[in-house]
Amino acid sequence: MSMDETLYCPAAPRWLPWAALLLAAAVVALVWWQLGTGWGLAALLLVPGLFVLPVFLPNSGFYAPVLSRWAGAGQRIWLTIDDGPSADTPALLALLGRHQARATFFLVGERAAARPELVRAIVAAGHSIGNHSHSHPQAWWWALGPAALSSQIGQCQQQLAAITGSAPRWYRSVVGHTNPFVAAVLRRHGLRRVGWSARGYDGVAAEVPTVLARITPQLAPGAIVLLHEGGRPGQAEAVLDGVLQAAAQRGLRADIPG
Repeated sequence: MSMDETLYCPAAPRWLPWAALLLAAAVVALVWWQLGTGWGLAALLLVPGLFVLPVFLPNSGFYAPVLSRWAGAGQRIWLTIDDGPSADTPALLALLGRHQARATFFLVGERAAARPELVRAIVAAGHSIGNHSHSHPQAWWWALGPAALSSQIGQCQQQLAAITGSAPRWYRSVVGHTNPFVAAVLRRHGLRRVGWSARGYDGVAAEVPTVLARITPQLAPGAIVLLHEGGRPGQAEAVLDGVLQAAAQRGLRADIPG
């Protein structure tokens, strides 16, 4: 079995969310008819929430297939680093090189356009890159419509392809959110959505020991680890160093899918 086959994430039928929505509407109507207005209104408020919840669950495949673990990885983990390129990138590349580790950098298109030399350095060092939107509109990503999602993902894809000569194959949702319109865009660009199984919330204010205490228990064969560039000076490098040391102590090697 090839590595690509172990990472295959079968898509749910395209009609499934819409069929589920029609079924939910029918259930609401039935409850209203059988139990009266009070219960009908309660169902009307509850049922839509069942369709909103998957939007905010990073590893939910309800609206688009998602990889949350690296199947068939053996004693390897997949390090994924979001939100670059940034001033942290050179230090992270140097650290990965010292540990003979590889990672996937999920890049923001606008930031890549401002620092194309760092994008090329990532690829030259043997790492892979992924699509993390064009401008990272984190407050509204979950609510974007088809045109806006297509523009955000498409512009990033074009920008990264122009810099490296090859379009990315991996995609990570902004803040992990998704909605009913993203699957079609990913299919059009041949992208696979990547979630995670280990995170330390380093993207929010947190001390390095606290971040590592959250991630380390989740380090296991096939783990997909979520890390971030940015934050306080030196934070991203310290977190990455701690993760690599903890992985080595467990006999795990950081690598990327082929």
